[in-house]
Amino acid sequence: MSDKRKLYGILIAMLTIIVPYLIMLSDRHVESSQSLCPFKLLTGFPCPGCGITKSIIFFYKGDIIKSLSYHIFGPFVILFCIVSIFVLTLEIITHKEYLNKLFYNTKVAYTLAFILGSYHLSRLVVFIAHNSMADILKESIWR
Repeated sequence: MSDKRKLYGILIAMLTIIVPYLIMLSDRHVESSQSLCPFKLLTGFPCPGCGITKSIIFFYKGDIIKSLSYHIFGPFVILFCIVSIFVLTLEIITHKEYLNKLFYNTKVAYTLAFILGSYHLSRLVVFIAHNSMADILKESIWR
């Protein structure tokens, strides 16, 4: 992978960590604010990534239970970003590649996709069971 792509990876990982922190510092009422997810705005249903930003914000605040309730993978996203920043920086400095076999492994990708898909399906079942169609539409732009 080129150094330019590695720099983009570092930048994206840093933004993923910094943006929720800045939202937390802005003292917005994160729990009651409307989601900015395009999928949720159109359909009223959460997408597989819905809740990750709120999860990261509550992780930063030290509320692990609430963090995991918004999205179970929120804390793992933080860990993945930190590891990615460290490894990609090390790769740029040493001109060696360390975790490419893991990062570009199809079995790992399919396993993670299956886990995220299963988690999302279970979240959708719970979401539909706890919300009426009117409540779901209130979450969308079609109110």
